[in-house]
Amino acid sequence: MSPDSALVGTGGIAVMVAYLVALLVLGWMGRQARKEKSLADFYLGGRNLGFFVLLLTLYATQYSGNTLIGFSGSAYRNGFAFLVAVAFMMGVVAMQFVFAPKLHRLSHEHGYITLSDFFYHRFRSRTFAALISISGIIALLNYVLTNLKAIGTAAETATGGKVSFAQGVIFLSVIILIYETLGGLRSVAWTDVLQGIILAIGCLVIFGVILFTYDGTSGVFSALQEKRPDLWQPLTTAQYKTWLSTLLVVTGGVAIYPHAIQRIYAASDSQKLKRAYQVMLFMPLFTTLLMIFVGWVGAAQIPGLERAASEGITMRMLGELTARYPVMQFVVILFLAAVFAAIMSTVDSALLSISSMITQDLYRPLNPSMPEEQLTRLGKWISWGLMALMVPLAINLPQTIWWFVQIKVELLVQALPALLFGLYWNRVQTGPALWGFLVGTGVTLLFAVGSNFSDAIPAKPFGMHGGLWALVLNILIVGIGSTVLRKKPSNE
Repeated sequence: MSPDSALVGTGGIAVMVAYLVALLVLGWMGRQARKEKSLADFYLGGRNLGFFVLLLTLYATQYSGNTLIGFSGSAYRNGFAFLVAVAFMMGVVAMQFVFAPKLHRLSHEHGYITLSDFFYHRFRSRTFAALISISGIIALLNYVLTNLKAIGTAAETATGGKVSFAQGVIFLSVIILIYETLGGLRSVAWTDVLQGIILAIGCLVIFGVILFTYDGTSGVFSALQEKRPDLWQPLTTAQYKTWLSTLLVVTGGVAIYPHAIQRIYAASDSQKLKRAYQVMLFMPLFTTLLMIFVGWVGAAQIPGLERAASEGITMRMLGELTARYPVMQFVVILFLAAVFAAIMSTVDSALLSISSMITQDLYRPLNPSMPEEQLTRLGKWISWGLMALMVPLAINLPQTIWWFVQIKVELLVQALPALLFGLYWNRVQTGPALWGFLVGTGVTLLFAVGSNFSDAIPAKPFGMHGGLWALVLNILIVGIGSTVLRKKPSNE
């Protein structure tokens, strides 16, 4: 890639550098605002996030670089069927709204730091709590890896190769580590405010410019009918089943992302938390839907792209607009800033959450007398150690190893039955909840891994995700098992 193919010039790079400097300043401000050297202050911002910061950190956390790049590419390929993304993004917020207020109250009463703290408090099983934590760590490590690869690609593409893929990964990883370890969640949340604003403005401006350029919605849909009539075909029964399966699995899995749960704990009070979720419910209409529309416009204007090429449809369209109207260069700069903001907010949140789970859930039970100041310092070193491991993997591992991305939410959703039953059903028992989680996880892996080795094992039995069938089995084990055990006569 030659320097001439850079998406931004010197001015655009200066804007990006200024943005990164702003993140470091916010990280330093977060450190200056700390109240104490405790785990709650470092990992939860002192449990004192107000409405505005809480809303934007929830927003920046829920929307990753995949929203700006992957969603448009999927809409390009799948047409109107990909509106499922709007449904599951709204479903995630609705699901969190179901359990967030009660979980928030319990977290303040009992001092939860991680999701596993709830499981230990409710089920009194260190084994169960550790398994929940390990499952979350594995899922988030994958999240960090894929987003580091994305951030390296973005840096290389934006600069036309002046900054290589590896240099982009290393440099931006160090930036993330500095502001995160300076002030923990407080710094991350404050940087999320900036990143969330850039993300929202970026989506709105890109949508507006493309809509204006291509004659509004009527012009776009007319072009689609002419050039991509296949996108107008009604869904088949098989597609409906996959649509529903995706909606259920993603809604449940993303809703209990460990870093999203920690934002629930960090809210200063339940009313601000509820208000934040009420606003968040409508954000997919201003983010997800807009980027899906961009994908549809791309399908009408640049048809015939293969899968890999279609992933960059938004950048292709912005490139065409810039060639036609050089003054539109600012839109490219804004879009790239939004991409970096979305990816970095994902990586910093996931990394901080992994660090907290290793420190609080796995290490602290082995060393219960260690002072919190030392635990906090250990957590910071864990973040640096994890990134030192993740960066070489992100640089060297081939893209083809990311099959796990497809089942990440299917594994995470297996913790949902125990969480909801534990919150709202006094009769739920530890044994069935644990076994439901284990069986659900095992069945999910059976379908996901087994389908790669044997045609006899389908990845989607009867057209629906293996993780969804595992979830149904999980719920039955928890519900029926707890009912049966509760009816047994007590020997006490």
